Amino acid sequence: MAEPRVPASRPEQPDPSLVLLTVEEAARRLRIGRTTCFRLVLAGEIESVTVGRLRRVPADAVPAYVTKLRHRPAQAA
Repeated sequence: MAEPRVPASRPEQPDPSLVLLTVEEAARRLRIGRTTCFRLVLAGEIESVTVGRLRRVPADAVPAYVTKLRHRPAQAA
């Protein structure tokens, strides 16, 4: 008897209408860990804002961070 096919899970598509992301959502978009993303936010590497007591990352700050990484001078080994 053949086993039922399970559809392959697709990566979650980011909602392009979101203006502010949680740090966890930003981490998922960057495909990095939540803790690493929090460290980058607290260090000011990734732009963030506070809304009341909440910390949010502007959606356009994620590609801006990647652009900043791409234009950094290479470090000597």
